[in-house]
Amino acid sequence: PLFASYYGINSWNRDQRYVNVLETDIKYKLPDENEPALLGLVDLKTNDFIPLTETRAWNFQQGCMAHWLATSPDSLIIFNDFRDGKYVSVIMNVHTKREIRIIPYPVSAVSPNGKEAVSLNFSRLRITRPDYGYGGNGQDPQSDIALPDNDGLFLVNLETGEAKLIVSLAQVKDLVPPVKEGYIGWFNHTLFSRNGSKIFWLSRQLDGTKRITTSLTVNKDGTDLRRCFPDYWEGSHFDWLNDDELMVTANYQGKQYAHVLFTVGQQDYKRLGNGLLDYDGHGTFSPDQKWMVTDTYPGAGLREQKIYLMDMKTGAVLPLGRFVHPAEFNGFWRCDIHCRWSPDGDMI
Repeated sequence: PLFASYYGINSWNRDQRYVNVLETDIKYKLPDENEPALLGLVDLKTNDFIPLTETRAWNFQQGCMAHWLATSPDSLIIFNDFRDGKYVSVIMNVHTKREIRIIPYPVSAVSPNGKEAVSLNFSRLRITRPDYGYGGNGQDPQSDIALPDNDGLFLVNLETGEAKLIVSLAQVKDLVPPVKEGYIGWFNHTLFSRNGSKIFWLSRQLDGTKRITTSLTVNKDGTDLRRCFPDYWEGSHFDWLNDDELMVTANYQGKQYAHVLFTVGQQDYKRLGNGLLDYDGHGTFSPDQKWMVTDTYPGAGLREQKIYLMDMKTGAVLPLGRFVHPAEFNGFWRCDIHCRWSPDGDMI
């Protein structure tokens, strides 16, 4: 079993009785569209697994991007699937197991109000970053166009199923380094701000084997497109503290990866953790904004992954646990710790 979504995405229903997970027998490889995973719930009162349905649009890093919908946070989820040759997202009532609506776009992030989502091209991702894409070619990857003007970041209305392109790949051309000949750019890793007014995401491209990243934000109506950082700061993992402040693990001053907090549109960059968190972890904030939890990648030798909790008021960093990451978990089959908070903020 693994969580059915990426780190930082809430996996609990509102009353915190159920979490959504995937179950699979696939090992040591990248799953394709002919190898479905079983989407279900774990009842935290009984520890029972409750199967819901299968999905053919999933991977080990991000699951099927399942989200509980704020429109009915104890009963409705949305998740990605591959149907009739296309990637879609499905809204389902977990108690009746009835599908409420099929949206003709896969979701990458869901708004806090549960009414909107961000969509991007998972077929293009399958080419550029296979462990985050899906098999089946369910979208046109446009793999011969470096920065297409008709693909990018889409805002999807989950009530009507309609989508609007709010930022195209071509639109970021002047904000990112030139794409080298023979390569293409892509978008990944999207997240709405706490009140849903802004969207963060990463624009990426390859230079040989080196991945070049630019961190970006935009208002959800497509206005105020901007870079987060100066040149060479890149960006990797992220969370919104509120609607204006954002934490991104970035190459601080072009020298050292750190958990960097700043206000969108300003250059008030602050390294969190007083030097103890100067690395690339998956940091996420508690619902009350008082804490940040983050993790580490496996260390050499013992291959331990560690979890740390940081007090946002004092900056104190507290160790929460150490977990051995077996060497067999690598490549497309790896599973990072990927911490997430429960809705009440009393569980990680």
